[in-house]
Amino acid sequence: MKEELGLAEGIIPATRERYWTTYGTTLEGLRIHHQVDPDDYLAYVHDLPLNQYIQPDQELRELLSSLPQDLWIFTNADRRHADGVLKELGIIDLFTGIVDLLAMDLVVKPNPKAYQIALEMAGGVYPEKCVLFDDLMPNLDEAKRIGFTTALVGDNGIPDQVDYHLPTIHAIKDKMPQLWNGREEGQNRQS
Repeated sequence: MKEELGLAEGIIPATRERYWTTYGTTLEGLRIHHQVDPDDYLAYVHDLPLNQYIQPDQELRELLSSLPQDLWIFTNADRRHADGVLKELGIIDLFTGIVDLLAMDLVVKPNPKAYQIALEMAGGVYPEKCVLFDDLMPNLDEAKRIGFTTALVGDNGIPDQVDYHLPTIHAIKDKMPQLWNGREEGQNRQS
């Protein structure tokens, strides 16, 4: 925002927050108000040494690989970034697919259209057969309204408004054992 648009440093945090709150991503606000090219933006903001921030997570790998459901990534980031994060965690091979903001033609959660695109990409599954794990309440609120089972990961919301609250994704087996015992077998789960 400073380098490309010349915005004053003092207004950048509030502008970023306003765009994120209003549009679901800072990028969408930048596209609408400043005609920022999505590819340029994504290349810039995701040009990070991920290995300095993310390490392989064997415990997560074991948990996810033991689930009988198809696993999907449903993200407001681009696939290149999602792939990088999943590779660093050592879990990229566990997912059936990735629904990213480019696959959604820049429509993102919590826009209802994003969920419809994700369901179609996952093979036309019904939301009632899906669990959305997310750390943002607006994304979970819309998913719940559509019919998804919802799981808040972390402390970024009000746990009473979702079906499950996990302090970390590592608590999935403790908080949602039914995912392993067959009661929801065949269910697609989106993350």
